Amino acid sequence: MRNNIGLFLSKRAHLNPNLEAVVDPATSRRFTYREIDQRANNVANSMLDLGVRKGDRVGLLLLNGVEFYESFMGLAKIGAVCVPLNWRLVADELTYILKDSGATALIYGSDFAEIVAGIYKRGAETDIKHWIELSEGADRNLFAGEYEDLIANGSAEQPEINAGEDDDLFIMYTSGTTGLPKGALHSHHTMTWVLITASNTADIRFRDRYSVALPMYHIGALQPVMNSVYVGATVVLLRQFDPKMMWELIEKESITVSLAVPAMLNFMLMVPDFQQYDYSKLRWILSGASPVPASLIEKYRDIGIEIHQVYGLTEAGGPGTLISPDDAMVKIGSAGKAFFHTSVRVVDNDGNDVPPNVPGELLVSGAHVMKGYWNNPEATAETIRDGWLHTGDIALQDEEGFITIHDRVKDMIISGGENVYPAELENVIAGHPGVADVAVIGIPSERWGESPLAVVVRKDAGLGEGDVLQHCDGKLARFKQPKGAVFIDEIPRNATGKPLKRLLREQFPGPAPE
Repeated sequence: MRNNIGLFLSKRAHLNPNLEAVVDPATSRRFTYREIDQRANNVANSMLDLGVRKGDRVGLLLLNGVEFYESFMGLAKIGAVCVPLNWRLVADELTYILKDSGATALIYGSDFAEIVAGIYKRGAETDIKHWIELSEGADRNLFAGEYEDLIANGSAEQPEINAGEDDDLFIMYTSGTTGLPKGALHSHHTMTWVLITASNTADIRFRDRYSVALPMYHIGALQPVMNSVYVGATVVLLRQFDPKMMWELIEKESITVSLAVPAMLNFMLMVPDFQQYDYSKLRWILSGASPVPASLIEKYRDIGIEIHQVYGLTEAGGPGTLISPDDAMVKIGSAGKAFFHTSVRVVDNDGNDVPPNVPGELLVSGAHVMKGYWNNPEATAETIRDGWLHTGDIALQDEEGFITIHDRVKDMIISGGENVYPAELENVIAGHPGVADVAVIGIPSERWGESPLAVVVRKDAGLGEGDVLQHCDGKLARFKQPKGAVFIDEIPRNATGKPLKRLLREQFPGPAPE
């Protein structure tokens, strides 16, 4: 059988046609594997009718739901390349990604009709020829077709499968350290190996019921959806995270496994009387993005829920390292050991392996590592060298192989599970006429884990915190915007001019304003 991710859905539908595949609580809809496979065929054949072919890029600007699921799988079947779009981005950011990817079609939800209308008016700033709106009863943009027509008019028969192996599957954009997003390009081959190594390492089983509250434009959510198809599980797709709804669905849908970043885990424990809900079927919750505090692991263990910590990257399709809850209590702060079909190294600046418990850069290798960055050979060559993905994270590896993330070479800030790159903020803030110099650091946040803080050198003596924050408004997604701004006379820098952010973090330890 050809290794095509969309064809995997057809195979599961053949093996277990009546098994529930996806639950969409927002619309109270449920679909078996046979039904969702047919709907994916509807999308695939309708897109073929529009002229979309193998290798063409198609943007998805959708909340979690059955439409994202079936569109992704349908596009995979015909070899089209999906470009999942972060719906928290502003128009400038989305326009850049659409243009950079060369997307010729965009499927979007009515929630984003206004911002898409603004992008449409920009004309040649994108290459979009086909605009398709999931209107859900709302007034549809006049220039857009209706998503439900894809389902109604497309054949339910299996389209010709002529894509697989090293053919492109999706491009997932991450913020770049230079301020411009980079598109991590994955193929059917790399994601097949993601599914193999994830299934051999993580405890996900046939007939599991997996709740996914992270948005599917994240690899941390898209990968579990694909993995559920691979092992024969049911996914329950929350449009947006709501801690009370999480508990309600855990009970109502008999959820067995789930996914949540540390901030979400905290919010769930803040729900009044959450123990009234029946969560006896829930075996574990996978948590990533940042280390889970030992105290939080203990709180969940006390109520009978295991927390499995994971370290992963979009560039690796997700898998990096994974730790069990028992090991997490002994190896506090550790991200665990490499996945089954994954190798890791910790190296010095010359690429030599360092001894145990000596910090160095973490490298990851495996057949699941991305093909490269879309349309960016320089960044690809810098990141993937001699078959090893250079993560940019400083880690320590102990004698038993446990990895602990020590610091970030790239100074990335993880706020509420979202990656925030300081360079992106710095580029925007530096554009204010009253700013002479700026460095952005992450400071502790009780609510979000980390939050960005702008450290500014004034050019205009009258510049205030409000001026800096207002300048960022509308230019960056809300989650990227600094929570505060402080002023100093000079940014400390090393001999090469790089800001000494360690010193800044010591000078401004937080906590962040909430």
